[in-house]
Order: sequence, then structure tokens, then C-alpha cells
Amino acid sequence: MSVRQRLFAGKPLRTLRERRGLRQVEMAATLGISASYLSQLENDERHLTPALTDGLRAAFPLDWADLAPTGGDALTAALHEALADPHVAGDWPGEAVERLVRQFPGFADAFVRLHALHTQTRLRLDMLDETIGTSLAAGGRLPWEEVRDWFHNANNYVDALDREAEALAAQIAGPDLSPRVQSMQGWLRSHGVSVAWTSGGAMRHYDAARAHLDLDSNQPIESGRFQLAYQVAALALSGTIADIVDASALQSDAARHLLAIGLGNYAAGALLMPYEQFRTAARDLRHDVDRLRLMFHTSFEQCCHRLSTLQRPRARGIPVYFCRVDMAGNVTKRHSATRLQFGRFGGACPLWIVHEAVAIPDRIHVQLAQMPDGIRYVSIAKGLVKPSGSYYRPPRRYAVALGCEATHADEFIYADGLNLSSDDAVAKIGASCRICPRDSCDQRAFPPSDKAIDVDPARRDLVPYRIVG
Repeated sequence: MSVRQRLFAGKPLRTLRERRGLRQVEMAATLGISASYLSQLENDERHLTPALTDGLRAAFPLDWADLAPTGGDALTAALHEALADPHVAGDWPGEAVERLVRQFPGFADAFVRLHALHTQTRLRLDMLDETIGTSLAAGGRLPWEEVRDWFHNANNYVDALDREAEALAAQIAGPDLSPRVQSMQGWLRSHGVSVAWTSGGAMRHYDAARAHLDLDSNQPIESGRFQLAYQVAALALSGTIADIVDASALQSDAARHLLAIGLGNYAAGALLMPYEQFRTAARDLRHDVDRLRLMFHTSFEQCCHRLSTLQRPRARGIPVYFCRVDMAGNVTKRHSATRLQFGRFGGACPLWIVHEAVAIPDRIHVQLAQMPDGIRYVSIAKGLVKPSGSYYRPPRRYAVALGCEATHADEFIYADGLNLSSDDAVAKIGASCRICPRDSCDQRAFPPSDKAIDVDPARRDLVPYRIVG
């Protein structure tokens, strides 16, 4: 039988309080304890109780995830995580979870393993959705799908590359928050690379034999700056990128080349938006993307994408999802650090606000949405138009979406003004029609792949079949 391990957390508690700018009496009131009790906790004169740990997790979910002391029983932590799954009904306080592990360790271990099997089954259903959508009967993956899944499995964060890009940014930018165009061009020239901005041609073309970089002067300034940052990162961090590609175990040369490009893009974003500076600014500005892009001289999409990469251990940003959707409804870029998971192929739920954003660009659309598991999300979407520079080349039109779970709404400026508790104001969305369990949805494109349908010729509703089973 395991014995409860006492956890002392004086330094993390003090750091959390100072980070939030709270006085002891204010933080104590939030936790429902006295200021003197909090003082004793901060001085390690008293240990954390399960009830206090629950209070800290509820009041400061993001900060406490970063600062919580390590230790404790691994089975208790695993059971707590499994019971936090929205598919598991009920509210399980920390003391009850600890008691369950102490008294019934065999049952606790079995429940954790059963939850892991449940999670794997849901992932297999996602893979089935992809197989059906792509008509790949053997379940094979295209090179770009291999790379997409590689980044997903890495949680969209590449630690070694991110830290090296952050150090490189500090070297190039000097006193500036983000490296300027002139600074990056100066770095390239100091390494023997000439740079020319010319009208037309590729957005970026690097001739390694001549050590010469051509950039299209017609592209938006944010795009040109990103392409310049890409070349700096690709040269400065080439060894790290090559090591990551070599260790990736991707199956084809095309996939490995695509991964190298993806890592170059990742490093460019990390160079222009250095991790800790960007993370701090995002928290201070409550993730106001327009203010962030002006501060770091980047585009709306670049900022949204960077927010989805803030997954550094013990220094995470709020968990967000990010995706890009084209005019046909195809999800062309996606990542989720939240519990929301996208359908692995093709279009998304038609009730999701991102589709409206494609049709009505250049404004931020806000939506409170709820997935079938009951989790609510505050989502924003913005339609973007990238000019082509020619009448004969249509501009690129797509939308980007960014969102977080409603539990983090106080950190997300776009939640201001939403009624987060209203059942009438929430949009009931799903990941994909093929795996969505909502039987009564009027906007289904096709029935769920794991249920049968019943067609009654004598009856016609908005959906011409009834889902059974």
C-alpha cells in the first residue's frame, strides 16, 4: 500500500503569486485560506494538501502546470489524468483519487490501462476516417501526411531547434525585440551570402553555388521578412535540422525533404518571435493577435501559428489549436494542443465559424463552440487574402482559426463579451461527419462510419435517414 507523499511547494507558490502580481491576502482569498496559512506554505512550514492542489489547479491551471513541484505517486498522477477525461462523468477531488489509489491500487491501475485503450480506440477511428476520406484502402500515408503527423507527435514543438533559434535571434536582433530585415541581411552578408530583392520570380530562391539569395519584392513585407528569416535559420541551424531529419524515421526522400522545409519554417518563426519574449508578450496582451503581430512585425497567420508552438516544458503558453482552411473547406494546416482534434482528412464541420471567415475576409469572427464530449472552446477565425501581383493569377484566399478551451477564457481577449455558460449561445460542432456522434445534426454531409442508418421512404426530414445503433 502506497503512503501519501508530502509535497512542499514554497518557491513555486511564491513564484506563481509574484507572476500574477497578487498580494498574499489576494491569493489566499482565491484559494479560500488565510494569509497566514499561505505564508506558512510559501515558507515550507506546511505541505500542500490534495484540496489545496485542486484549488491551485482550478484557479491557476496554466501557471500551476508550469510550476507544480514534481514528485508524488505516478499511479495517482495517471489516474487523475484519466479521470479528467471529459468522457468520464463526475468530479473527482485529489483526496478521493489518492484514497482510491491507496485502498484499491489494482483497480486504479486497471482503470488507467482501460482509459489508455479507450484513447487508442478513438485514435484508430480517426485513422479510419482518414482511410475512408483518401480512399487509401491500405491506410498508407502520403509524404506530406507523414510530415504532418511527425509534427503532431512532437506536439508541434521542437526543443533543440527552438532554443537555438532563440539564441540566434538575441545575437542578430541586438536591442530589438525581433530581428529586422537589415540585421538579417547583414548576418547573411557576413557569412558570404549576397541578397537581392527583385520583382517577380520565386518568393525565395537560394543559389548555394553562388551563395546568392533572391527574394521577390512583390510579396507582402511580412512574407518577405519570413523568407529572409528562413534562409538565415536554414544556414545557421543546418546541422540541427539535419540531425532531426536523420532521426525522424520517415519512409521516403520526399517526406524527409518536406520535413527539412517544415523545420526551416519552424525555425524562421522561432527566430522572428523568440520563445520567451513572445510567450511573455502573449500572456501580457491576453493573446491579442493584432497587437502581437504589430509588436513582432509579423503576419496574423504567423502569430497564430507561433502561438500553437508554445509547448516548452515548464514554460508553456495556454493550450490552443490552430488551423488553416482553404476555399474548398480543406484543412491544409492544423495543430491542437487542446483536447479538440480535427478530422484527419478533408473538410471540417460546416457549423464551425472558420467557413464563414473564408467567405467574409479581413475581420475577426468569434464563436463559442462545444464538441460532442461537452468541452467548450472560444474560437476566432479570420479570412485572409494574399495578392498574387497579377490580374491573371487569382489571389490566394483562405482562413486561419485559433482557439482555446473555455476554461482559459480569462487569458483570451476574444472571450470578452461572450456568455460562456449559455447553452443557447453555444454552437454544437464536431470534428468530422464520419466520426461525429451527433445523430440530430441538420447539416450532416454523410452518416457516421461506425453506425447504421435507417431510410424510411414515407418520411423526409432535413437529413434523409435516421441513425441507429
